[in-house]
Amino acid sequence: MIQDIAPYKLNNKYCPRSFKKNDRVIVFDDEDRILVKCSGGKLEFLHPHDECSGGSIYLFSIAGFGYYLADECVRIPDNYSFLTIRQLRDLAGGYELFAAFTAYHLYKWYLQNRYCGFCGALTGPDSKERALRCEKCGNIIYPRINPAVIVGVINEDSILITRYKTGYAHNALIAGFTEIGETLEETVEREVMEEAGIRVRNIRYYKSQPWGMAMDILVGFYCDACDTDIKMDDSELKYAQWTKREDIVLQPNDLSLTNEMMRMFKEGKITKVLT
Repeated sequence: MIQDIAPYKLNNKYCPRSFKKNDRVIVFDDEDRILVKCSGGKLEFLHPHDECSGGSIYLFSIAGFGYYLADECVRIPDNYSFLTIRQLRDLAGGYELFAAFTAYHLYKWYLQNRYCGFCGALTGPDSKERALRCEKCGNIIYPRINPAVIVGVINEDSILITRYKTGYAHNALIAGFTEIGETLEETVEREVMEEAGIRVRNIRYYKSQPWGMAMDILVGFYCDACDTDIKMDDSELKYAQWTKREDIVLQPNDLSLTNEMMRMFKEGKITKVLT
């Protein structure tokens, strides 16, 4: 998955420091596109010596390199261009792609919280932790993380495969955001019922994944179907069908929790709970 970058590891501790020679500087434009050089599936960001203007905010470090968010770039170096985070997902991999996803998550949070929600005054980075503090009333704003579930619904030797009506065009699983007052397990039950009209049981946790392009923390569950008659929500899905293990078509890359969960079932590593 996208966060599997061993032997490297994301160090998300907020510890601002001075630029070092090989640190990375990340710039977004007004359309939320990121300035990168992409070649052979590898990404390259700007370095501190490149012409960036405005202030820079420390984000995190990977492999000993610090990553910083800059306001803008005065001069775009040769072979660099602005690409959307979705374009990067389809073009690249490795720890720099995970860095781009995580930087995008933080960039959107900083962008959306320039002003205090209580008094409307400007906010600024806190000096001690990853937070924004209102310069007038002292209100503290922490990064927003949206919890969502990915659900592998199992029916004997088949799993419920879906495709979204708009957006991502490849195979997927039932998915949805957790609502106020819900447990994750209740989200699983509700989302499967809403999207497929199926009751489920034996809900069991599989794995989680940060997904910075949507500011999510994705939580994967498998469960067993109580019903087999699919009543698809055609306002959200264009396809929902029970699919045998051997017939599952995986996504074109191995970045997502959804794809890993489909692959695990396809390989026979996940089965129905016997009752």
